[in-house]
Amino acid sequence: MTQYTLGHQNDFSDGETRGFDLDPQDPGKRVFIVKTQDQFYCYRNSCPHTGAPLNWEGDRFLSLDQSYIQCSLHGALFRIENGQCIAGPCPGTRLSAVPIAIDSDGRLSVEL
Repeated sequence: MTQYTLGHQNDFSDGETRGFDLDPQDPGKRVFIVKTQDQFYCYRNSCPHTGAPLNWEGDRFLSLDQSYIQCSLHGALFRIENGQCIAGPCPGTRLSAVPIAIDSDGRLSVEL
């Protein structure tokens, strides 16, 4: 496994999402972070229904009201806090969570 630093916690605003392509040769290493209510969540950038990337464009991963992660391909909605699909063609499935760590200096990192 390799550890990847994704930035500093102070670089993210509440309600912000950001995608990372950690290895362009490996689609399994596309991840994104959501910061909401001062909590960070990280998931693989892959819809459980089709495997397609979730982002609409750039770093846009959330529904218009920013309440859910939304798949760009078919509009499925996923809970931010646990990745569970609540609407769309894949209810009951979940996004693949990636544990995110914050070190004592505030750096965010994942291991894949």
